[in-house]
Amino acid sequence: MQQTPLAMQEYLSETTRAVSNMISRNVLARYPQVKLVVPHCGAYLPLAMPRMRSLAPVMQSKQMVGTIDWEANLAALYYDLAGAHSPEVIRMMLTITTPDHLLYGSDYPYVAPAALTASLNRMRQYLTDEPDLAPLREMILHSNAAWLFGMTDKEPSESGSDDKMIVRIAEIEVYPECLSEYLAYANEVDRLSVEREPGVICLYPMQSTEDSTQIRILEIYASDAAYQQHLQTEHFQRYKQGTLHMVKSLKLPTMQPLDPETMKLIFTKHKR
Repeated sequence: MQQTPLAMQEYLSETTRAVSNMISRNVLARYPQVKLVVPHCGAYLPLAMPRMRSLAPVMQSKQMVGTIDWEANLAALYYDLAGAHSPEVIRMMLTITTPDHLLYGSDYPYVAPAALTASLNRMRQYLTDEPDLAPLREMILHSNAAWLFGMTDKEPSESGSDDKMIVRIAEIEVYPECLSEYLAYANEVDRLSVEREPGVICLYPMQSTEDSTQIRILEIYASDAAYQQHLQTEHFQRYKQGTLHMVKSLKLPTMQPLDPETMKLIFTKHKR
């Protein structure tokens, strides 16, 4: 029987297998100075990671794997967007990583220059047109790689301005069987973030009355620096890694405040 060409399937399987093996054996956690760029838009990792996490307790009970430091392993992973990139693929990748770990990749010299140019232009177009991805355009196309490879000391900035307030309404759909557990995680991280982080102005989770699996979180950060610091906190990382397998879909559209000065008054208006 003639097999599927390797580039259509096996390259992705090999990549996923190699990275999964490193994670399950804590290779990346044991060598934190090593940064690994995963090719092929993360291959099958956005699908594999929730399965690995959900099955880990069973495998550990049978002594097939030991304790896995998910946070430390995943922190070492960066992802190129070479190949079949799309807005949908990027959104799926954001279920297992953060925007500062996504890198443009060309696949040169294995693809014809004309095709590479067309692919880059297509990426530029949807990173401009898609509201939730537009804030990531400069990060993906340039600043993430420049920082990772030591071309600049400045960490990637999603807002483009250190003092610009960031406002988001996170749109999350949770698997029904995971809903109660997810809500516990969400309430904990939102409470701890507001209590402990001065730069987190608001993290307010809401649940649709029509569909309880639809969660919306109003997020307001004082600045990009405050947001980047929030991503590194222990409570956010615990929420992120603990809920990977619970989230069916995630969108992070950044909103533009029409009147930032008036918005600041909202938080001084409430009376006890």
